[in-house]
Amino acid sequence: MFQGIYKALATGGEYTWKVSTEDRRIDTSVTTAHIQYLVKFTNDMDKRVVYAYPTKLGIYDRYTTMTFVHSSTANENYLTSEVNFIPNGYWYYEIYEVSWIGTLTLTTLTAPATETTVLPVANANGVVKGLVGQGKLYMAEPSGEEQVQYNQHPEPAGTNYIYYGQ
Repeated sequence: MFQGIYKALATGGEYTWKVSTEDRRIDTSVTTAHIQYLVKFTNDMDKRVVYAYPTKLGIYDRYTTMTFVHSSTANENYLTSEVNFIPNGYWYYEIYEVSWIGTLTLTTLTAPATETTVLPVANANGVVKGLVGQGKLYMAEPSGEEQVQYNQHPEPAGTNYIYYGQ
C-alpha cells in the first residue's frame, strides 16, 4: 500500500511514488522510451474512477517513479496527470502498460484514455498491453476541511482524553 500526502493549494499539489513495473514488463520489444503507464484510480468510498498518465516518469532497473498532480478543481486531465483526490481516503490503483512503436506522444488522438480503448493501428498510437501493477493508495491532506483531525488535549486533572474538533 502507498500513502500519499499532498498539500492542497490553489494550483494543486504534486506527489511522486515508486512502484515495481519492470519485473512485469509485457512489451520487451521496445525501449523504455516507448513505454508509458496508464493508471486507473478508483475511490473506495464513492467508487469514482479516474485515469491518468504520470506527468514525470522514470523507468529504472528495479523500480519506476511516477509523479501525479492533485487538481484542487474539478478539471481533471488524464494526459497531464491532474486528478482530484477528494474525497480523501483509500483509492485502489491499477497500472496498465502502454507502448508505442513510433514516437511516444500523449494526445487525445494517440494515447488510450482507458484500459479498454483501442486506437487505429499506427506507429504513432499507443497500445494497452496489460496490467502490470495494482494496489491500494491512501491519500490524506494535512490541513483543510476534507477530513476530520483529532487532537489530544490533557484534562486539568492530568488524564488525557481525545476531543473532536476545536
